[in-house]
Amino acid sequence: MTELLIATTNRGKLREITAILSDAPFEIVTLVEMPDLPAPEETGRTFEENARAKALYYGAATGKLTVAEDSGLEIDALEGAPGIMSARFGGPDATYPERFALIYESLRSKGALDSPARFVCALALTHDGQILFETRGVVEGRIAREPRGEGGFGYDPIFFYPPLGRTLAEVEHEKSTVSHRGKAFRKLREFLRASESENLRI
Repeated sequence: MTELLIATTNRGKLREITAILSDAPFEIVTLVEMPDLPAPEETGRTFEENARAKALYYGAATGKLTVAEDSGLEIDALEGAPGIMSARFGGPDATYPERFALIYESLRSKGALDSPARFVCALALTHDGQILFETRGVVEGRIAREPRGEGGFGYDPIFFYPPLGRTLAEVEHEKSTVSHRGKAFRKLREFLRASESENLRI
């Protein structure tokens, strides 16, 4: 069975992704199994550019069919910040509660505590230096007036999803059905299934 490398060490993301791809016709491997492989610098200006660069880098380093994603939170009142800097907002060592505090401080200064916002996930699938598939998943919502919920990870406690009336940290079991990452990786799953059924060489 062909190995598929999921190029992230984020255990929260890995839980979501491996659950979605559990029935894909590939053997899943992760970077957790490759602790000595250094991470590339993320210098892209968009989620798509970073996803492509990471997928190509890890694919070249391992020789495996590789999928990488780049994702983050865009807040309208902050002109799209933290955006591609979501994982480094406030500094690489900042905790998420510290990042939440910075976001709320900025939103209060603008009188926009419940600003519209969205989560974005871009992914790229590569093999032998070629990009085989790309897609994007987006979920629209707004910033909650205070962090709520113990589930999920990252910015989930401050992202309010109106159709469910809760933050993504409060809807952990339903999260993958509505989240940006769930949408993107379900599209990848369909591509992988079609590729296998059509005997495409990937």
